[in-house]
Amino acid sequence: MKRLTQTLAFCLLTAFTAVAQKNYVSEVWVSDLGNGKYKNPVLYADYSDPDACRVGDDFYMTSSSFNCLPGLQILHSKDLVNWTIIGAAIPNALTPIETPERPEHGNRIWAPAIRYHNGEFYIFWGDPDQGAFMVKAKDPKGPWSEPVLVKPGKGIIDTCPFWDEDGKVYMVHAYAGSRAGLKSVITICELNAEATKATTPSRIIFDGHEAHQTCEGPKMYKRNDYYYIFHPAGGVPTGWQVVLRSKNIYGPYEWKTVLAQGNSPVNGPHQGAWVDTPTGEDWFLHFQDVGAYGRIMHLQPMKWVNDWPVIGTDKDGDGCGEPVLTYRKPNVGKTYPICTPQESDEFDGYTLSPQWQWHANINEKWAYYAGDKSHVRLYSYPVVEEYKNLWDVANLLLQKTSSDNFSATMKLTFSPNLKNKGERTGLVVMGRDYAGLILENTDKGLVLSQVECLRADKGKPEEVRASVPLSQNTVYLKVRFSCDGKKIKSSEGGHDLIAMCNFSYSLDGKKFESFGAPFRAREGQWIGAKVGMFCTRPAIVTNDGGWADVDWFRITKK
Repeated sequence: MKRLTQTLAFCLLTAFTAVAQKNYVSEVWVSDLGNGKYKNPVLYADYSDPDACRVGDDFYMTSSSFNCLPGLQILHSKDLVNWTIIGAAIPNALTPIETPERPEHGNRIWAPAIRYHNGEFYIFWGDPDQGAFMVKAKDPKGPWSEPVLVKPGKGIIDTCPFWDEDGKVYMVHAYAGSRAGLKSVITICELNAEATKATTPSRIIFDGHEAHQTCEGPKMYKRNDYYYIFHPAGGVPTGWQVVLRSKNIYGPYEWKTVLAQGNSPVNGPHQGAWVDTPTGEDWFLHFQDVGAYGRIMHLQPMKWVNDWPVIGTDKDGDGCGEPVLTYRKPNVGKTYPICTPQESDEFDGYTLSPQWQWHANINEKWAYYAGDKSHVRLYSYPVVEEYKNLWDVANLLLQKTSSDNFSATMKLTFSPNLKNKGERTGLVVMGRDYAGLILENTDKGLVLSQVECLRADKGKPEEVRASVPLSQNTVYLKVRFSCDGKKIKSSEGGHDLIAMCNFSYSLDGKKFESFGAPFRAREGQWIGAKVGMFCTRPAIVTNDGGWADVDWFRITKK
């Protein structure tokens, strides 16, 4: 059974790669300015807690995926500015499967680290409820090994492996206060030679309580006989980047703040990866939390001064830089074509394009990828018995938002089982609050409604803002995201961008009619708002259900 699972995973990742090889260029956000410069963010999408490594001329990046599957999406770049998705290290499910039909919002995969050692790629991450996990692969496109629990323990998060010159293997990590009862410390333990098991207890080597509250996300490196630990502090929306150094891996460590917002508009610039280029330049990838759009990824120049890194531009010479908005592209020795992570999908393949993620462990009965017919068929799947709203639904097929201003449009044909009243499908913008355009099979026939659910994460019910009967079962659904730069204070003390959504629909794909009320998108649990589709039926025992055929899903400027 394990061999079958691995074979299936490899087939899925191979299909992902085939799609990724089409040099996709976004209509809505391209960082490469085409003149030797780039603009930040390099990815205007929710790649939270990014980490990267270089192997030869290639850069590979992964990020937190929490409860979304496929998990640990792998992105590839040749120049740190142009990226494409090439697969995922966790293609189907995370074990143990405790809630197979309900999303584990904000749990599972936290702050991974990707490394290359002795011909193999390794990804370590912390599951806050189980401990430190690892997968490995000879090819970053896959197949990846089954996850190994390296160090069990509640609250172990943000794990990063390190292979020392003497052959010893270590893992640096942090603790989640919500599970461990302790946070703001950095710890280290030793692993066996295979990096599959911790062989020593974790030792606290840095306490951030006095100067760097909420220190977490450590990444370990070595340079000029110094051990370096790069870690964020100060919290997600308002924090800064700290670097520790010592000539003994267990310390004592001295520290320096090397990147902060300063006078820039980039709040909380921290948590990411130091990488170098084949030409010897140094660069730093990090995120910025902008609220509903998630944690978007920036690229900063980096240099070394007196064996300390300086990230961004250091205008006053104090060794702490601030983020750049535009800068020359990294010198990698060559110039490469512009490309961006995949967004639009014509559903021409026999698997999903790699930008899509379900909201929980994947059930093979949710969809049929009818590449010969150029659509994806979503089967109506029963909601859980305790269903309150779409926050409880696992079979949401979603992707990250890809810019601050864009439109998402889909062509959908709904074929409900006429005996099953209450079957639903449609377009949804998902977060702690959500809204969407929903087709439902009712006693009066097909009805299209614009719904809104505020405080969905608290179990509140949907409200219908507008509805209209439909005389046909093929409809075009559209949502327009717009942002004028205005911000609102967040619950974590930062200021989030206001992302407004306006919905419309069409019966012919040409003339769209505005429908319902404007909706302010809101982030999910540790992730940005996502946009996509679903197909459900009530939690009653029936022999079969209907389906929705999605012909295409397109991300455009207008």
